[in-house]
Amino acid sequence: MSQAKWDELFSDSAREMKPSPIRELLRYISNPEIISFAGGNPDPFIFPVSEFAAGAIVLGRNGMEILQYGATEGYTPLRKFLSKWMAPRMGRETEPNELLITSGSQQGMDLLCAALLNPGDAVIVEDPTYPGAIHTMRNRGAQFLTVPCDADGMRTDLLPEVIETAQNDGKKIKFIYSIVNFQNPSGATLTTARRKELLDIASKYGLLIFEDDPYGHLRYEGGHEPTIFSMDQEGRVVYACSFSKILAPGVRVAWIVGPPNIIRKMVMIKQGADMCTSVISQALVASYCDDGYMDEFLPRIISHYAKKRDAMAAAFARHLPSDAQFSVPKGGFFFWVKLPGIDAKELFMKGIEHGVAFVNGPAFFANGGGTDCFRTCFTFAQPSDLDEGARRLAEAIADQRGE
Repeated sequence: MSQAKWDELFSDSAREMKPSPIRELLRYISNPEIISFAGGNPDPFIFPVSEFAAGAIVLGRNGMEILQYGATEGYTPLRKFLSKWMAPRMGRETEPNELLITSGSQQGMDLLCAALLNPGDAVIVEDPTYPGAIHTMRNRGAQFLTVPCDADGMRTDLLPEVIETAQNDGKKIKFIYSIVNFQNPSGATLTTARRKELLDIASKYGLLIFEDDPYGHLRYEGGHEPTIFSMDQEGRVVYACSFSKILAPGVRVAWIVGPPNIIRKMVMIKQGADMCTSVISQALVASYCDDGYMDEFLPRIISHYAKKRDAMAAAFARHLPSDAQFSVPKGGFFFWVKLPGIDAKELFMKGIEHGVAFVNGPAFFANGGGTDCFRTCFTFAQPSDLDEGARRLAEAIADQRGE
């Protein structure tokens, strides 16, 4: 019996697909003896298990509705909660036709790309940026235009030249993608002045902005910056957020807000993908939020993660070599470390030998770069492991350098 020749049947896009670089690294860190600074995981020991479980009572009250197919747009009680809860950040309560519940923020990104991108279209991204965004956009046929980041986020002063050069080369730019708060991986936050400049530039050149904000609620010091969405008067901004970092990633519930015409297209695409996000998950999240647990939980995790951030900063200052360059983020999950002259991919394997893992820099660059950089996450490792992990990392660096 002949074997099916699958290679001949794959679509062009499937042949071009590449695996997620971070997911591929996870196979190296299954050993429990390895201290992981790699994946951007929340701390499971602070998950609100009992509070979330208490919300299961909603299944008894409304089970016939919750166990049925749901509206593609999302579960109405959750959508109403989000409209009111997010109003201070968004500048107003959003309308029902502006908000879509998605199965994780990655799906929201994919739906937006499906609605906007044709193969060969260009997207402007920060350099470095989230590998999941690169992965999703590349799978939808995107080409990348990159803009460097500094301590204040995307270098918006460089944007006009990038746009004009690309347009003169005949490229069709669809949107600008920015992780505005405590950027993954750099930890930078886009300043208010740059947010305004970014919006002005998008307006001048007729572009959209995808404002990705999975970490914005997790600020450990200073005041919140206004969302770009709240400044937008022309319907140019699509805003995304998620419960993954502020509740638990296992619920797979996120939301995306934008102009009704783009949200409607995304709804239609989602109808052909999964019809609707799990109604059970949405109902449990809505019950948890309506009972006030979200507002109680946020201060707890902010305090918890701030202590871990401080512990990693102290451990890095204590153990890493003097030429290691990093800034202490004011929120979020990550440290971004630059170590001149090091090869981060080789250092990763040395790290595994010494019992510590991180994500090497090249994974975060859409068009190449970051060979001497790496990202560490401070939220997942337990406090006792943060100092030991930094010590092991320093040993790995010394080993690679032959010291």
